Amino acid sequence: MREYLSFFKIRFSIGLQYRAAAWAGMATQFAWGGMTILLFRAFYQSSQNALPMTMSELSSYIWLQQAFLALYMVWYFDNDIFGSIMSGNIAYELCRPIDIYAMWFTKNMAVRISRAVLRCLPILVFAAFLPAPYNISLPISPAAGLLFIISMILGLLVVVAFSMIIYVSAFYTISPIGIRILATSVLEFFTGAIIPLPFFPQSLQTLMYLLPFASMQSTPFMIYNGYISGERIASAISLQIIWLIILLALGKTLMVRALRKVVVQGG
Repeated sequence: MREYLSFFKIRFSIGLQYRAAAWAGMATQFAWGGMTILLFRAFYQSSQNALPMTMSELSSYIWLQQAFLALYMVWYFDNDIFGSIMSGNIAYELCRPIDIYAMWFTKNMAVRISRAVLRCLPILVFAAFLPAPYNISLPISPAAGLLFIISMILGLLVVVAFSMIIYVSAFYTISPIGIRILATSVLEFFTGAIIPLPFFPQSLQTLMYLLPFASMQSTPFMIYNGYISGERIASAISLQIIWLIILLALGKTLMVRALRKVVVQGG
């Protein structure tokens, strides 16, 4: 356990050093969050039908997306991992008395958390002082705030567990670019990163909530803004736990099988 904690500390401290990139990222996220809210505002003003979320709930959802983008950005993959597989440097990892799956999992978490730590607080403070209903509001209750934190941690673990499957797939392909593009496109759509899931047709929502993608970021954000409440919170968090177990088991199994057959050329 100590060696994995050391990996976490090293990658976390490295991530904290990129402060200029963090400031640039915050500026981008301020602008992107503001443009997204204004886009939905125009949609709300022109719509004649009842909408699934209030403007206040939607604003909180969007600002949470921007504040914790680094935690849940499904398009982020560690190029060092892909590089070690494609170049054959994975041989050095195999010589270490450690579990490669656990090491990669720990490194991925550390990078995401370090980037989120640098960016989340300024964005949340900025969003809190915006005029209603374009600001981020407090959770509907202290209990909802606590459950949001629990769900947010589970969401991060689900994202990393799914990313590990993409890393393992590189053992079976000539280039990982294709699977990365496909995975990113699917995840961006089904996680609610582009359009919040409540805006989809009801028949499609049922399927989307059952898939692991909703557990990555939609569930914690919906708990925060009150869209998911009561007994539905327990069901949503339970589904996150189930998908986390499934993805961890699948990723670990695929990793073991891949390492049994891995061939490294050269000397």
